[in-house]
Amino acid sequence: MDFVDSGLYRDITDYAHDTPAWVRHLAEIGTEAGLLVFVALFAAGWWRARHADTRAFAIAALAPVATAVAYVSSEVLKSLVTEERPCRAVTGAAPSLAECPPHGDWSFPSNHATIAGASALTLVLVRRALVWLTAPLSLLMAFSRVFVGVHYPHDVAAGLLLGTVVALTAVRLATRPALRLTEAMRSSSAPAARWLAGPGPQSVTRAVPPRATHPRRR
Repeated sequence: MDFVDSGLYRDITDYAHDTPAWVRHLAEIGTEAGLLVFVALFAAGWWRARHADTRAFAIAALAPVATAVAYVSSEVLKSLVTEERPCRAVTGAAPSLAECPPHGDWSFPSNHATIAGASALTLVLVRRALVWLTAPLSLLMAFSRVFVGVHYPHDVAAGLLLGTVVALTAVRLATRPALRLTEAMRSSSAPAARWLAGPGPQSVTRAVPPRATHPRRR
């Protein structure tokens, strides 16, 4: 089967082979390392939200869960579509920079792009300012899957869309239960539960300076 964007796939992989060796090596590492960056951001978001209000913590806790739901959805869709990888299916294409996955590890949609899209969206829900980091990172991760030769462009485009839609839906459906769970954990008698959920926002009381006393005149 020859997809509409197989020509674009050839152009990108040909370009990849024309880049300096350090760029190709960085792409091979970065296409996987980007996932670790998102994991670190999830952990930082959870830690920061331990001292935030109940809703902020609930969203931060749901972010990786919603991303996992998006990933499972991607795997289910892969098993239904069963699209062969372009590194085997596209004739005349340059060899893939990354090892071509075995037959049965289908191409559509891209799991990496799905995770990237879901992670980018949910992290922005945790903290809006992160959009300047997560949006470019997710797009770069998606492009890198085509650059190293293991996905078609339509695979990563579909993955980004699937990840954002599924993750947003999962967060919206699970927010109320997550709020109740967070409140229960923060009021629990179990130290582990209280540590995981954090103490919540701490009220800051200003110390009132002692009133100056003046000796009475006689």
